[in-house]
Amino acid sequence: MADTAVSVAAVAGIVLCCEAARRGCEWGIRCADYRRFCSELISTLQLCACTHELKLLGESGRADPQIGLTLTYLVTVLHVLTFRGALCNPSAALEQLYRGSLRTLACVALIACQLGSAWLSRYAALYLWSAGLSEMHLEHRAAGYRCFSPIHASLPAAAAAEMACAFILQAVIINIGLFTESLRVHVIAATITSLVYAVGSITGAVMNPALAFSIQFPCSGHNFLEYAFVFWLGPMLGTASAVAVFEKIIPFLLKKDSHWKKIQ
Repeated sequence: MADTAVSVAAVAGIVLCCEAARRGCEWGIRCADYRRFCSELISTLQLCACTHELKLLGESGRADPQIGLTLTYLVTVLHVLTFRGALCNPSAALEQLYRGSLRTLACVALIACQLGSAWLSRYAALYLWSAGLSEMHLEHRAAGYRCFSPIHASLPAAAAAEMACAFILQAVIINIGLFTESLRVHVIAATITSLVYAVGSITGAVMNPALAFSIQFPCSGHNFLEYAFVFWLGPMLGTASAVAVFEKIIPFLLKKDSHWKKIQ
């Protein structure tokens, strides 16, 4: 329980520091584009650093699964409330490029910010763990900060699992307007938590290429291309499939059905 309390405090500290940095960027940077890139850097760092800590807590067995899922839900709510529009996900940036909300260069810059911040978050997590704030941190430091592959299935099955998770999450986001504004953050958090519960034992249910690059790619057990196949290709295909199904295929079928009804 003491280790769990330290991890919760660490996550709270990360969020508070990142929130202060975001407010500093909003106050000190006049250019809207630069403010957006700064927010993307800080918010992605927050997402990855907090996930590093929760991942270590879960893998160490210090917290019951129910506590882990509760923390996942609460931290997801906290992220959504504090990000203020930051995407923190290359799949989301590509989706906005497809919709015309982002120019090509801006999309490339956002993805570079996300991946760069994901890489930096590894060192932020190491710095936190090196302080030895809890017994769990001390043990992790003594083990050389090692982590192992979270993939517990064949690579095609793991990629399919990540694809399915990304599809479901994107489907919820596309249809989020069906819910009241006060409920939307909780619907997203509940969806992510449910997917982590369902698929976490197979791949970790990351659903985010930048987050996976931070927390999964350094782990032993698979090489870069294998991780990219599962954690990059899978979520991107899942997101693209959801957009195609809910914004192209289903409207086309409904329009076609309506047309036949009029003819009859």
